[in-house]
Amino acid sequence: MTGDAGFDAVLLAGGRASRVHGADKTGFTSGDATLLDRAVQAATGARTLVVVGLRDGRVPPARALLTREEPAWSGPVAALAAGLAVVVDPAPWALVLACDLPRAPEAVAALLAGGAADDEHRDGRLAVDSGGRRQPLLALYRTDALRTRLGGLRADGPLEGLSLRRLLDGLDLLEVPVPDALCADVDTVADADRLGVVRREADATG
Repeated sequence: MTGDAGFDAVLLAGGRASRVHGADKTGFTSGDATLLDRAVQAATGARTLVVVGLRDGRVPPARALLTREEPAWSGPVAALAAGLAVVVDPAPWALVLACDLPRAPEAVAALLAGGAADDEHRDGRLAVDSGGRRQPLLALYRTDALRTRLGGLRADGPLEGLSLRRLLDGLDLLEVPVPDALCADVDTVADADRLGVVRREADATG
Protein backbone atom coordinates (compact mmCIF):
# COMPACT_ATOMS: atom_id res chain seq x y z
CA MET A 1 0.00 0.00 0.00
CA THR A 2 2.80 2.41 0.78
CA GLY A 3 4.60 1.58 -2.47
CA ASP A 4 7.64 3.70 -3.17
CA ALA A 5 6.05 6.72 -1.52
CA GLY A 6 7.12 5.64 1.93
CA PHE A 7 5.75 5.99 5.41
CA ASP A 8 6.62 7.50 8.75
CA ALA A 9 6.13 5.62 12.00
CA VAL A 10 4.71 7.08 15.20
CA LEU A 11 5.26 4.79 18.17
CA LEU A 12 3.22 5.58 21.27
CA ALA A 13 5.25 4.70 24.35
CA GLY A 14 3.51 6.79 26.99
CA GLY A 15 0.50 6.38 29.22
CA ARG A 16 0.16 5.95 32.95
CA ALA A 17 0.17 2.12 32.74
CA SER A 18 -1.90 2.07 35.93
CA ARG A 19 -3.06 -1.50 35.25
CA VAL A 20 0.54 -2.71 35.47
CA HIS A 21 1.22 -0.63 38.59
CA GLY A 22 2.71 2.28 36.64
CA ALA A 23 5.62 0.27 35.25
CA ASP A 24 7.25 1.22 31.96
CA LYS A 25 5.78 -1.38 29.62
CA THR A 26 8.24 -0.53 26.86
CA GLY A 27 10.94 -2.11 29.01
CA PHE A 28 9.08 -5.40 29.50
CA THR A 29 10.68 -8.21 27.54
CA SER A 30 9.29 -10.74 25.11
CA GLY A 31 11.87 -13.31 24.18
CA ASP A 32 15.17 -11.53 23.79
CA ALA A 33 13.75 -8.07 23.07
CA THR A 34 11.87 -5.33 24.86
CA LEU A 35 8.42 -4.32 23.72
CA LEU A 36 9.96 -1.06 22.47
CA ASP A 37 12.44 -3.11 20.45
CA ARG A 38 9.55 -5.05 18.94
CA ALA A 39 7.77 -1.86 17.92
CA VAL A 40 10.92 -0.47 16.33
CA GLN A 41 11.41 -3.72 14.42
CA ALA A 42 7.83 -3.45 13.18
CA ALA A 43 8.57 0.05 11.85
CA THR A 44 11.56 -1.05 9.75
CA GLY A 45 11.64 0.98 6.56
CA ALA A 46 10.00 4.08 8.01
CA ARG A 47 11.27 7.33 6.54
CA THR A 48 11.00 9.03 9.94
CA LEU A 49 10.67 7.23 13.27
CA VAL A 50 9.02 9.09 16.14
CA VAL A 51 8.65 7.83 19.70
CA VAL A 52 6.10 9.67 21.82
CA GLY A 53 6.27 9.60 25.60
CA LEU A 54 9.47 7.63 26.16
CA ARG A 55 10.18 7.75 29.86
CA ASP A 56 13.11 9.68 31.22
CA GLY A 57 16.30 7.68 31.54
CA ARG A 58 15.58 5.21 28.76
CA VAL A 59 17.91 5.35 25.78
CA PRO A 60 15.91 6.08 22.61
CA PRO A 61 16.10 3.92 19.49
CA ALA A 62 18.70 4.91 16.92
CA ARG A 63 17.62 7.83 14.68
CA ALA A 64 14.31 8.25 16.50
CA LEU A 65 12.78 11.67 17.11
CA LEU A 66 11.42 12.05 20.63
CA THR A 67 8.45 14.07 21.78
CA ARG A 68 5.59 13.88 24.24
CA GLU A 69 2.05 15.11 24.48
CA GLU A 70 1.26 18.31 26.32
CA PRO A 71 0.07 18.17 28.97
CA ALA A 72 1.50 14.84 30.03
CA TRP A 73 -0.91 11.90 30.23
CA SER A 74 -3.42 13.67 27.99
CA GLY A 75 -4.26 10.60 25.96
CA PRO A 76 -3.45 8.83 22.70
CA VAL A 77 -5.03 11.40 20.38
CA ALA A 78 -2.89 14.17 21.85
CA ALA A 79 0.14 11.88 21.73
CA LEU A 80 -0.42 11.05 18.09
CA ALA A 81 -0.79 14.72 17.22
CA ALA A 82 2.48 15.47 19.02
CA GLY A 83 4.22 12.72 17.10
CA LEU A 84 3.06 13.95 13.70
CA ALA A 85 3.97 17.52 14.58
CA VAL A 86 7.72 16.79 14.76
CA VAL A 87 7.93 15.26 11.28
CA VAL A 88 9.35 18.01 9.07
CA ASP A 89 8.88 16.31 5.70
CA PRO A 90 5.94 13.93 6.12
CA ALA A 91 5.64 10.78 4.06
CA PRO A 92 2.26 10.08 2.46
CA TRP A 93 1.49 7.37 5.01
CA ALA A 94 1.83 7.13 8.79
CA LEU A 95 2.15 3.85 10.64
CA VAL A 96 0.71 4.30 14.13
CA LEU A 97 1.65 1.66 16.66
CA ALA A 98 1.40 1.20 20.41
CA CYS A 99 4.55 -0.04 22.13
CA ASP A 100 2.87 -2.84 24.04
CA LEU A 101 2.41 -5.53 21.39
CA PRO A 102 4.73 -8.50 21.96
CA ARG A 103 4.32 -9.61 18.33
CA ALA A 104 4.36 -6.18 16.74
CA PRO A 105 6.51 -7.08 13.69
CA GLU A 106 4.17 -9.91 12.71
CA ALA A 107 1.11 -7.78 13.42
CA VAL A 108 2.30 -4.97 11.16
CA ALA A 109 3.26 -7.44 8.44
CA ALA A 110 -0.27 -8.87 8.54
CA LEU A 111 -1.75 -5.38 8.42
CA LEU A 112 0.31 -4.41 5.39
CA ALA A 113 -0.33 -7.70 3.60
CA GLY A 114 -4.10 -7.40 3.91
CA GLY A 115 -6.14 -5.08 1.80
CA ALA A 116 -7.94 -4.58 -1.46
CA ALA A 117 -7.06 -3.32 -4.91
CA ASP A 118 -8.72 0.05 -4.37
CA ASP A 119 -7.54 0.90 -0.86
CA GLU A 120 -4.89 3.28 -2.16
CA HIS A 121 -7.78 5.73 -2.45
CA ARG A 122 -8.94 5.31 1.14
CA ASP A 123 -7.76 7.07 4.30
CA GLY A 124 -5.90 4.03 5.50
CA ARG A 125 -6.31 0.63 7.04
CA LEU A 126 -6.48 -0.67 10.56
CA ALA A 127 -6.40 -4.08 12.18
CA VAL A 128 -9.51 -5.76 13.52
CA ASP A 129 -9.51 -8.86 15.69
CA SER A 130 -11.81 -11.86 15.43
CA GLY A 131 -14.43 -10.09 17.53
CA GLY A 132 -14.52 -7.14 15.13
CA ARG A 133 -12.76 -4.83 17.58
CA ARG A 134 -10.87 -2.11 15.76
CA GLN A 135 -7.24 -1.51 16.67
CA PRO A 136 -6.53 2.18 15.95
CA LEU A 137 -3.00 1.86 17.36
CA LEU A 138 -2.19 -0.89 14.89
CA ALA A 139 -2.95 1.04 11.75
CA LEU A 140 -1.60 2.75 8.64
CA TYR A 141 -3.19 6.11 7.88
CA ARG A 142 -2.97 8.52 4.99
CA THR A 143 -0.99 11.34 6.60
CA ASP A 144 -3.00 14.18 5.06
CA ALA A 145 -6.28 12.61 6.15
CA LEU A 146 -5.00 12.12 9.69
CA ARG A 147 -3.71 15.69 9.94
CA THR A 148 -6.99 17.05 8.56
CA ARG A 149 -8.98 15.04 11.06
CA LEU A 150 -6.79 16.21 13.94
CA GLY A 151 -7.22 19.79 12.76
CA GLY A 152 -10.98 19.37 12.85
CA LEU A 153 -10.86 18.03 16.37
CA ARG A 154 -8.66 20.94 17.48
CA ALA A 155 -11.22 23.34 16.07
CA ASP A 156 -13.75 21.89 18.51
CA GLY A 157 -11.45 22.20 21.52
CA PRO A 158 -8.38 20.64 23.15
CA LEU A 159 -7.28 17.15 22.16
CA GLU A 160 -6.72 16.24 25.79
CA GLY A 161 -8.70 13.20 26.83
CA LEU A 162 -10.30 12.55 23.43
CA SER A 163 -11.02 8.95 22.51
CA LEU A 164 -9.52 7.27 19.50
CA ARG A 165 -13.05 6.58 18.33
CA ARG A 166 -13.51 10.33 17.90
CA LEU A 167 -10.38 10.44 15.80
CA LEU A 168 -11.57 7.68 13.48
CA ASP A 169 -15.00 9.22 12.91
CA GLY A 170 -15.17 10.43 9.33
CA LEU A 171 -12.13 8.52 8.09
CA ASP A 172 -12.65 5.95 5.32
CA LEU A 173 -10.63 3.03 6.66
CA LEU A 174 -10.25 -0.51 5.41
CA GLU A 175 -10.58 -3.04 8.23
CA VAL A 176 -7.95 -5.76 7.92
CA PRO A 177 -8.50 -8.98 9.90
CA VAL A 178 -5.39 -9.72 11.98
CA PRO A 179 -5.15 -12.83 14.16
CA ASP A 180 -5.96 -12.28 17.82
CA ALA A 181 -2.55 -13.57 18.86
CA LEU A 182 -0.91 -10.74 16.90
CA CYS A 183 -3.32 -8.02 18.07
CA ALA A 184 -2.85 -9.01 21.72
CA ASP A 185 -1.34 -6.21 23.79
CA VAL A 186 -0.21 -5.87 27.38
CA ASP A 187 -2.83 -3.83 29.20
CA THR A 188 -2.73 -5.69 32.50
CA VAL A 189 -0.49 -7.89 34.62
CA ALA A 190 -2.65 -10.85 33.58
CA ASP A 191 -2.09 -10.01 29.90
CA ALA A 192 1.67 -9.99 30.41
CA ASP A 193 1.62 -13.33 32.16
CA ARG A 194 -0.66 -14.89 29.57
CA LEU A 195 1.51 -13.67 26.69
CA GLY A 196 4.77 -14.76 28.26
CA VAL A 197 6.02 -11.21 28.72
CA VAL A 198 8.53 -10.70 31.50
CA ARG A 199 7.36 -7.75 33.59
CA ARG A 200 10.73 -6.90 35.06
CA GLU A 201 11.71 -3.69 33.31
CA ALA A 202 14.85 -3.94 31.23
CA ASP A 203 17.80 -1.73 32.09
CA ALA A 204 16.86 1.77 31.03
CA THR A 205 20.27 2.22 29.46
CA GLY A 206 20.01 -0.74 27.12
